Amino acid sequence: MTTAIADLNNTVVGGWVRRLAGNASPRRNHWNTRTTYYRAAVTVLNAAPRTAVTWKSVVAAAQPHGCRSTFYEVAGAHARHRMIDDLIGDGRTDSLQIALRYLRADAVDQLIDEAKVWSFWLHRQQLTRRLTTRMTTDQLENELLAEVTAWARRRPALARAIDNAPPACAVEDLTVLHGRRLSGTQAAHQLTEVVRTATAGH
Repeated sequence: MTTAIADLNNTVVGGWVRRLAGNASPRRNHWNTRTTYYRAAVTVLNAAPRTAVTWKSVVAAAQPHGCRSTFYEVAGAHARHRMIDDLIGDGRTDSLQIALRYLRADAVDQLIDEAKVWSFWLHRQQLTRRLTTRMTTDQLENELLAEVTAWARRRPALARAIDNAPPACAVEDLTVLHGRRLSGTQAAHQLTEVVRTATAGH
């Protein structure tokens, strides 16, 4: 399992997060802008159905000063630094399958997909610290599923959004832990059911 665990450090979505979050320049830190809108999306989702989840409600919830033009720099077909573009650009079959799963026509849905990754990231960091080379594939998978379950129960409104779509990074991680013998499509389906079960009744 040494290779699978090491490969978690080289995932496409992980690279996307590190590239944006690792920018130390306060003037060019696009990640700070993105997280403002991720938080706003979570705020609106938590208020639903009282508040409709639209670009206008997300912009209104973005603090301190949300605006339409900045929203569309973060989300939408012409947004900068989209997660989906990194997956497509990777070109491998699993990455393309995951990209197809998260290819959205709606900018708000795209924002929510990325917000799920941002929200799950601390859980992922905790997960990678727990994994050891002595674990079997089943044990590694169970650790990941447990972390996705914990995240979904902690963030039920976000987790349920867009038909219980799991964080894309978790989907990619599951394929990696299986030595990429589990397809991106299969991993997405499996984790969707995990999220659905975890949020039932919330």
